[in-house]
Amino acid sequence: MGRAIFPLLLVAALPASAAPASAPARVAIDTDLGRISVALDVQHAPKTSCNFLRYVRAGNYAGGSFYRSVHKEDHAVSPIPIEVVQAGARKNMEDVFGPIGLETTQQTGIRHSAGTISMARGKPDSATSSFFLVVADAPALDFGGMRNVDGQGFAAFGKVVDGMEIVHAIHDAPVKNEAIVSPVGIKAVTLLDPWPRVCGG
Repeated sequence: MGRAIFPLLLVAALPASAAPASAPARVAIDTDLGRISVALDVQHAPKTSCNFLRYVRAGNYAGGSFYRSVHKEDHAVSPIPIEVVQAGARKNMEDVFGPIGLETTQQTGIRHSAGTISMARGKPDSATSSFFLVVADAPALDFGGMRNVDGQGFAAFGKVVDGMEIVHAIHDAPVKNEAIVSPVGIKAVTLLDPWPRVCGG
């Protein structure tokens, strides 16, 4: 999917203010159309969540965009219908940390229901910074689903908790061959909670 190494998780001592491993990490995605608030499931998808957060901490999503919108009637890329919008870091900042291993929905238990945030990828273990938000339930993106011919699915790692109307507005933007004609800019992505303990320092 679209643009496509996370270091070993650190276990060094952290400040007392660090969030418990089980606490979701809330992130604000500020776009040209408004704010989307997402809760990352760092407990069940630590590798993927921490990968996303290191791009957040580096500021690499600022200046990026939502550039792709996929609709069920689109069959140019795949005969398996899905409804998603895809975004990525700003140019030349998409792959600064290298790819991560695929954390499947079979491992995490996080399904691609409406509002889910998930990492885009081509082959397994190739995700970097590009992510997508699910507009409508998409089991074809789960492990065993065949949106990707390898059947491994994509790495879901959280859920939109506010701003689905912004997601729908992005999804409704004019497209040509799945590309949003006027990409929706990302002003900033900000972590609203303390840095998760599982992600190290």
